[in-house]
Amino acid sequence: MERSSVWLATAERPRLATLMTGPQADHAVDVAVVGGGIVGLTTALLAQRRGLRVTVLEAATVGAGTTGYSTGKVTAQHGLIYADLVQRHGEAKARQYAEAMRAGVEQVADLVSELKISCDLTRAPALAYTQLPEQRSRIEDEARAAARLGLPARLTDSTDLPFDVEAAVAFDDQIHFHPSRYLAGLADAFIAAGGEIFEDTRVTAIDEQRDRTVELTTPTGTVVAKQVVVASLLPPGLLGGYFARTRPSRSYGLAVRLRDPAPTSMAIRVDTPGRSTRPWLDPGPNGLIVVGNGHETGAEPETEAMYADLEGWARTTFDVEAIDYRWSSQDYFTPDRLPYVGYPPTSDAILVATGFQKWGLNIGTVAAMVLADLLARKDNPWLPVFDASRIGDVRSVGKLIKDNLKVGQELIAGRRHDPDARPASELRPGEGGLVDIDGHTVGGYRDPAGVLHTVSARCSHLGCPLHWNQAETSWDCTCHGSRFSPDGSILDGPAVGPLARPEVNEPDLG
Repeated sequence: MERSSVWLATAERPRLATLMTGPQADHAVDVAVVGGGIVGLTTALLAQRRGLRVTVLEAATVGAGTTGYSTGKVTAQHGLIYADLVQRHGEAKARQYAEAMRAGVEQVADLVSELKISCDLTRAPALAYTQLPEQRSRIEDEARAAARLGLPARLTDSTDLPFDVEAAVAFDDQIHFHPSRYLAGLADAFIAAGGEIFEDTRVTAIDEQRDRTVELTTPTGTVVAKQVVVASLLPPGLLGGYFARTRPSRSYGLAVRLRDPAPTSMAIRVDTPGRSTRPWLDPGPNGLIVVGNGHETGAEPETEAMYADLEGWARTTFDVEAIDYRWSSQDYFTPDRLPYVGYPPTSDAILVATGFQKWGLNIGTVAAMVLADLLARKDNPWLPVFDASRIGDVRSVGKLIKDNLKVGQELIAGRRHDPDARPASELRPGEGGLVDIDGHTVGGYRDPAGVLHTVSARCSHLGCPLHWNQAETSWDCTCHGSRFSPDGSILDGPAVGPLARPEVNEPDLG
């Protein structure tokens, strides 16, 4: 079994240029897009087509973030959300959200058709189901609300899943595809339209200037733009305060080959623990993607057990021949169940898109459509739903206060010596955790060759304590979702700087 995203492992993409040092590196453009995922590349392509000169800056490689680790569903069916949106935000705003999500599905289909992108795009029903009689009323409420909002929703208890369901709400004519191949197609079209993409170019600072331009700093050069789109899952640093207005969550995925044909529908279980499936077309009709076991980043100490549990469910539910790939992914949740898209408070030159709640292929495409309008100084009918400067209702504010009190407790804990830190000599090859070095708690990882790597045990963003993730060999921050490799380099933001690396004099264990 490969410990990598099935999408990244099965989509070849030539490396693009890195922003070079020297005078030639000082770029002046109309729009700079930070992030080369579905939001960034879709926005860049749509804006370039409107006559703007656009440059994309990607910290790693195109699609190497959440898009490349997604489930690959593009659907307006987002679990059980529409009845709740009507109750919390009113029918008019819920209808706008529904219209936007339907448009996002069709935008993807239109781009695939127009650009002739080979990405296995397939239409299929998307199901949200329960196996519990006590949850049936929630499914019925969702089906009624979604249909009333104009979505292709219907109530059913008949599915192609290999088990009985109590009830399901089905959205017909939704999409699944290969997200990395789709992004490659967008990147090719964007470059053909005159756009630039720079990989391995992490933006470490975004500063608005007095002349109303925005300067973006990278380790290898500077870009000056009239407008900036931050499409990096969560805005970096302190920008807009979104680190305090969202909660990070991870989930786990498997690419499975069955002995029999897999269900052709996309399905998500609303019961706990959640389970999500969709066809995987590369190996033929027997391929299946299985996703589940979501939890807040850094909050689950036994991450290997998450994979084991998901594999156990897959083998119990389906006739599994082999599991070829496994991976995990991250996204952010908002307190009012709506993403933030648009201008953050106090800025009219920087645009953001975040808080997609694990439906980023659909919501991210919608966000790009909104952002492209804003960049062209056009009105967008969905903008009021996604207002990135909103504070939220009383219920949302209450959740934000509760979440940030928890973060405060984590921050205080991170400033104390951890009594559970163990001697570094106890770490076995391939193992990591908090270790005691001369009375100080640091993060330690002993690589397979026996060499000890040590890093600060506090996040470089705001100093919260880091938690070792054995399954992904990473240091994770439960406060705001920053993640770091064993050598301290950034895997996920909002951190913009690597972890400090205290030196430890220890002989290699060989």
